[in-house]
Amino acid sequence: MNSSRPLARKAAAFGASAAVLGAMVAGLAAAPAQASTQATAGKAGAAATTTKARPKVSVSTPKASSRDNDGSCPVKVDISAKINVKLDGKTELAYRWLHGDGSKGKVKVLKLKGHGTKSVKIGQTLSFNEEVKGWEAVQVLGPRKVTSKKGYFSVTCQDAVVVDGDQLDKKKISVSAWADPSSYVGPCTPGDKVNFLGRIKVNDPTWVKYRWVLNGRVVDYGRTKVYHSKTVSFGYSPRDSQRGYAVLQVVGRGGSSSDRAYYKVWCKDEAPSVRVSATNLVTATNNDGCKVGAHATINSTGRARVEYTWYVNRESVDSGVVGFGREGSRTVELSDRVLSDSAAKGGRVTLAVSGPRNNDSISQSYAACEAPKPKISVSSLSVSGQRNEFCADKRGPGVDFKATISSTVPTTVKYYWVIDGKRENPDLERQVNGSVDVTWGIAGAQSASETKGSVQLVVTSPDSASASTGFSVSCP
Repeated sequence: MNSSRPLARKAAAFGASAAVLGAMVAGLAAAPAQASTQATAGKAGAAATTTKARPKVSVSTPKASSRDNDGSCPVKVDISAKINVKLDGKTELAYRWLHGDGSKGKVKVLKLKGHGTKSVKIGQTLSFNEEVKGWEAVQVLGPRKVTSKKGYFSVTCQDAVVVDGDQLDKKKISVSAWADPSSYVGPCTPGDKVNFLGRIKVNDPTWVKYRWVLNGRVVDYGRTKVYHSKTVSFGYSPRDSQRGYAVLQVVGRGGSSSDRAYYKVWCKDEAPSVRVSATNLVTATNNDGCKVGAHATINSTGRARVEYTWYVNRESVDSGVVGFGREGSRTVELSDRVLSDSAAKGGRVTLAVSGPRNNDSISQSYAACEAPKPKISVSSLSVSGQRNEFCADKRGPGVDFKATISSTVPTTVKYYWVIDGKRENPDLERQVNGSVDVTWGIAGAQSASETKGSVQLVVTSPDSASASTGFSVSCP
C-alpha cells in the first residue's frame, strides 16, 4: 500500500481522475507479469527476424468520442485507434496505451495471420470525476516498435446553476490552473518545458484582465473577451532542477485566484541512444503546370533536434529543422516544384534527415508530366445567310450556317452537322489552334415559301461538345 503513495501524488499532480489512478496502481502491481509478456513478445520477435523481415506497422492518431467533453461529472470518454500490420504469414501484435499523466497501460498481445494489410481497431474507456485536459497514445512493441501521435481531449465539469433575479446583474468569475507536465525530466536547454494552462469562467460575457504569478513573481499578463469559458496559458523554461508553483489571477472587480499549480523539474542529460529516421514518403505529380510535391514522416526515439533536406533528382530544393521533446513523429512537406527539361519526364524525390546520433534518408520516384488534355467548346451557332435562287423553283430559300469551335490546346477536331434531328454528313476534321469558324449549308424546302427547323453542331473528338439553335427564313 505504501508503494502506491508516490504514484498517487504523481497522478494528482497531473490532474488525473480516480479511474486513471486506479489503472496506474493496478499496472504497478502487474508489472512483473507485463515484463514477462514483453520479454516473451521480444523473444518471439527476435526469432521471427532471423527468418524474414518484420512486418510493417502503422498506427493512427487516437480519437476521443468527443474531443471536448463539457457537462456533468463523472463522465466517460471512449478513445479508439487503428493499427495496420502488413502480413505475410503469422505474427504477434503487442501494444499498450500511453496516458498523458505519464503512466502506461498493460501490454496486450494479439495473434494475427494472413497476407496483405490487416487493420485492428483497439479502444478503451476512461472515466473522470473531475476536470482534466490530457492525451492518449498507442505504443506498438511488436512485431515492430511504433508510437502513434498524441490524441488530445479535455473534460470540463459543469454543475447546474440556479440564478436568483437579484443576481442577474452580477458578473461572477472563477479560475482554475494546472501544469502540463507537472513533472519534467530531461535536458534543460532553451525552450518551453512546462506549460501552465488556466481556465477562466464567467456567468455573463465580459472582458477579463488576468496575470500569471510564478513563484510569487508576475511573469505574464493579458486581456481577453470571455463568453462562457476560455483557456489561457504561458510556457516556462527552467535552466536548473527546481520545484515551484504558478497561480492564475483575474485582476480588477470580481477578481479571483486559482489554486496553486505545482510543478517539478529534474535537469538530466539526454540519452545517447536517440535515433532518427525518415519514413512514409509519398510523391505526387501535378500536371497543371508540371509540378511535383511530396510529404514524409520524420521519427525520433527521444528528445532531438533534426535537420532535414529535400532533393529532386539529387538537387537540394528545400530544408528545415524540427524539434522533438520526446519520442514521436512529425510530418514535413515539399511544396509543389516546377519541373522542366528532363525532370518533366520523371525522376526521384529524396528526404535526408540528420539527428544528434545518426543520419537517414528515403527516396521515391515520381511520374512524368502528362500533356494537358484539350477542352473543346462550340459557340456562335447562327444563320449566316440565305440563297433565294431556290425560290424560283417554288421552294424555300437555301440556308447557310456558321459556328465557332474553340480548343484550349492545338488539336484536330472531328465534328458533324444535324438538321431537324438527322445527321447530315460523316465526321469532318479541322485543325484548331485557339478558335476556328466552320460552315454548312442546306437547300430550300420543297413546295414552300419558307425554310425552317433546327440545326446542331456536334463535336466528337478529342472532347465532346455541341450547340444547337432554331432557324426560319422566307422567300422575298
